[in-house]
Amino acid sequence: MRPSSSIMARSPRRLPAAAAALVGVALVACGGGGSGGTPVGELDSVAPSAALSAPAPLASGLAGTLTLQASASDNVGVAAVEFQVDAVQVASVPGPGPYSATIDSNAWASGQHVLRVRARDAAGNVSAWSSATVEFGGSRVVPAGFTRNLGWVGGLVDATAFAQAPDGRFFVAEQGGTLRVVRGGVLLAEPFVRLNVDSRGERGLIGVALHPDFAANGWVYLHYTTPEGGAHNRISRFTAVGDVASAGSEVRIADLPVLSTATNHNGGALHFGPDGKLYVGVGENANPANAQNLASPLGKILRFNADGTIPGDNPFAANASGLARAVWAYGLRNPFTFAFEPGGSRMYINDVGQNAWEEIDAGTAGANYGWPASEGPVNVSAGTTPPLFAYGHAPAAPPGSGPGGFLTGVAIAGGSFYPASGTFPAEYRGSYFFADLGSGFVARYDAANQAAYAFAQVGNSPVDLHASPFDGALYVLTRSAIARISRP
Repeated sequence: MRPSSSIMARSPRRLPAAAAALVGVALVACGGGGSGGTPVGELDSVAPSAALSAPAPLASGLAGTLTLQASASDNVGVAAVEFQVDAVQVASVPGPGPYSATIDSNAWASGQHVLRVRARDAAGNVSAWSSATVEFGGSRVVPAGFTRNLGWVGGLVDATAFAQAPDGRFFVAEQGGTLRVVRGGVLLAEPFVRLNVDSRGERGLIGVALHPDFAANGWVYLHYTTPEGGAHNRISRFTAVGDVASAGSEVRIADLPVLSTATNHNGGALHFGPDGKLYVGVGENANPANAQNLASPLGKILRFNADGTIPGDNPFAANASGLARAVWAYGLRNPFTFAFEPGGSRMYINDVGQNAWEEIDAGTAGANYGWPASEGPVNVSAGTTPPLFAYGHAPAAPPGSGPGGFLTGVAIAGGSFYPASGTFPAEYRGSYFFADLGSGFVARYDAANQAAYAFAQVGNSPVDLHASPFDGALYVLTRSAIARISRP
């Protein structure tokens, strides 16, 4: 408690030892309480302030050695100013300044990055972050210390999705109906299975997932467009015997409605969630009204038991019939890819946009993501879930100033959370990696700071991503190959 000023003024006697010690601590915390400082005996609770002064926000084409500069002030004194690039400390400069640090921009992949500064005083108070979204120039395709192998596996034809088995094998879906197996970095000649599919437009073999107990039961789940009884999408289960499907092992999980003449917006992704249920991304078949129609499974995330039955705790199961009981979330245009966080509870959905925006949505039971009334961050209304992150199809004016910053593309494709046990540096663990089909970039979304940073360029139409828990590498499936990004 602060001593009474009137008692101190009237009594010249020496303070008791305990009181003297308390005042001494307060003096240290306050930096001495001199003129213009915090009064003697009052703990410093005033945070400093800081501002990034260079580079300027939205600066582009930054290359080579960069000087980061900041100003800072405090009621007592600034102890240090911390500089960050992409939420990682690159320097801590002690007071009283000037405050500056140099970095080599070539250590980061070319593209969007976020610079931040904050100040700290001797009492441990910190300022708010001051940040600037900027663009690093040059031609670096991965950060320093990483290796990119675009042709780790080649020879694929119109690949659409992949999954990794506990023994390290990859199962790769090709749009034409063939599921291929990659063992030890080698594409096997004999396919796992060949399906009769309608592969026009965005139809065909469009999704693959492995049962969580695949090592014991060998169950492989496929999402494909069958021409039987009118073209429609089907989810089926097959049983693996070695590297091929057991003859006659197909078990149909669900047959979705017959498609219209439109051959796009089929979705495709399949994943098992932490609850052991099978989740399926289904597009709205180029009919936006389907996305809001809870009687239709189109434009939705569906949720099934592993045997194809529908869980009774699905959010709309009690008041729906047929396949509509499988609806878990709705208001989606074309959820081509999504991902669950390994060992965690997060689910992120990549919804491919139409005219202007690509978006990442937080998967939540019963959520309505707003399509067609909203796209990206535009026209989000009460009762709908806005995107976590969105980027545009064209640069903002000025470039970098809109949602998504300098990132632009045409179709978000591929998503994977980096595991906590991976070999990438600590800042990457728990990040969500995503790619764009048209721009060929791979970026990572930092949920803690609601920002995205450039990570790699792969070109050649990336369609899926997988951060492997086995070797820590990030695998990028393109239409014709699997690229591997790793730490040596």
